[in-house]
Amino acid sequence: MSAEPQTLESSYTTAKGFALTSAFWMMVATFYGLLGATELVAPDLTENMGGIVFGRVRPTHVNLVLFGFVTPGLLSAAFYLVPRLLRTRLFSERLGVFTVVAWNIALVGAVASLAAGFTQGREYAELIWYLDIMVVAAFGLVFYNFIMTVKNRQEPILYVSVWYVLAGVILTACTFALGNVIWRPDSGALVGIPDAILLWFYGHNVFGLLLTPLSAAVAYYVIPRACRAPLYSHTLSLLGFWALIVVYTHIGTHHLLQVPVPTWLKVVAIVDSVAMVIPVMAFLINIWYTAKGRLGEIHADIGAKFVFTGTIMYFFVSIQGSLMALPDVQRVTHFNNWVVAHAHLGVLGFAGMIALGGLYYTVPKLSGKPLFSRFLADFQYWMVLIGMVGFTIVLTIAGLIQGHAWLNGETVYRVLPEIHIYYVVRAGLGLMIFSSAVLGFYNIVRTLFGKTGASS
Repeated sequence: MSAEPQTLESSYTTAKGFALTSAFWMMVATFYGLLGATELVAPDLTENMGGIVFGRVRPTHVNLVLFGFVTPGLLSAAFYLVPRLLRTRLFSERLGVFTVVAWNIALVGAVASLAAGFTQGREYAELIWYLDIMVVAAFGLVFYNFIMTVKNRQEPILYVSVWYVLAGVILTACTFALGNVIWRPDSGALVGIPDAILLWFYGHNVFGLLLTPLSAAVAYYVIPRACRAPLYSHTLSLLGFWALIVVYTHIGTHHLLQVPVPTWLKVVAIVDSVAMVIPVMAFLINIWYTAKGRLGEIHADIGAKFVFTGTIMYFFVSIQGSLMALPDVQRVTHFNNWVVAHAHLGVLGFAGMIALGGLYYTVPKLSGKPLFSRFLADFQYWMVLIGMVGFTIVLTIAGLIQGHAWLNGETVYRVLPEIHIYYVVRAGLGLMIFSSAVLGFYNIVRTLFGKTGASS
């Protein structure tokens, strides 16, 4: 497919499509999260309602957050920033729009199939084979569009954001195919310990080789632009890039310290989990030193405000992740709500915040109009921040109660009354997050399609 004639200031149809995809599916994903949280408070609420029992709601929520909300939000920003950084047009808007449509068809299929009980039953790899193929194909199309844009570029230097985008997309296409065992359509799985090893190689790399690179790409673009300052260190950015690719790839086995996988694989996972401080701090030092003395500019730009907050959350979730890989820590934290808190801090606090920041930074530029309502965007920022921090606190407390009780021989069911109040608070915070998603969708739609300019 050849590129259509476009100017550099093109319509950005693909970026707009992914922005709408992200905003819409954030509403659906957070609704499923709220429903699941409510079911944990009142388990009989959806009794005998097969399509929305907790065992089907939870994987639907997870997949929609990963592939419906966060990834399309980051890709929307990527489809804006990559052509601009390369000083050329996107290779094919037509191909991009086709990818957006296929992506949404896959998401509808995910909701329908999981609600009907069709699942491979593996963490982050629940989707059935036909949908796996669609997801891999979609990532392949995105990569092709980007790499051909790179080929046609006018800018000889590849800024680090381009590196991160290309790596995140192609590596995810590969790891998704491996983790979902697409060469076995009947089961989508191997057998025994090899399946667990392969699954968690993929399961952790969904975060490390998809959400993290795309989030870093957006941050490396938005923060210097908002601060009107050059990046602190291009060399440091490339050090962080290669350290992430080399170190993160091997840490998935730290999910399996309690099972009989080879000891050397556990040691590699633990060592690399601790070594994650290298790419994390390389990225954060670079971003924070770029923003040093310019926090006023960041506060004035709502997109940059989201993104910068996401980088702070990245610091906390990464330090927490390195500690959780230590066997003595994991004896208390594994298999309980501590891990759920960690996941929310990473996906919503780090990648989700940056995805929202990318949307709010680029959508006004995509539409050629000011943001419809800065007030709504600020309101959403505080609702997401309070909800996410609240999730982290209440689920961490609940997890520590569970972990210490189990470590001292208590049974699972006797601990449930002790953590019930935390589940109630969690559901209340979930309502806040869902409400923020509705406001965000309205704000983005009005910005893209409204006839009026920005309001207060």
